[in-house]
Amino acid sequence: MVRTEISLFLKNIPGELGRLSLLLSEANINIDALTIQDASSYVQKLFKARGKSLKRIASVASYNSMRKDSADFALIRLLVDQTDQAIDLLSKNDYIFDIMPVIAIELENRPGELAEVTTKFGEEKINIDYVYGSVSSPDEKCLFIFCPEDIELASKIFNM
Repeated sequence: MVRTEISLFLKNIPGELGRLSLLLSEANINIDALTIQDASSYVQKLFKARGKSLKRIASVASYNSMRKDSADFALIRLLVDQTDQAIDLLSKNDYIFDIMPVIAIELENRPGELAEVTTKFGEEKINIDYVYGSVSSPDEKCLFIFCPEDIELASKIFNM
């Protein structure tokens, strides 16, 4: 199904994820999926993208500032069960965030399931920008989040 992912930067210091989680918890908002990466790798991708396209996405000063500051932040991507409420809560608490549509698919927890889904993307010539997922036990389904380049086509392929 197509879901809305929230991406935000958090300070890369002890307790920040706890504060975010508590904020959501106190509003009775459940986190369905979460991934965290050092923001410096995200910034490095911006530099590489700029280099390939030769288009400046930001000023040189901005890039230098982002490169220096990015080690101090982490990029959090998450899906929650009450997206609109989470967005309002994050806004009220001065978080810097963005939203984007992604494909969330529950898979059986057995060999070949991920291969089957990713093969479908490939057969339709849809590139996957990133993916993350989890399994809670051998008997339960897995939740995988895909960020495809073409969300509309991907949603049609998976009848979402």
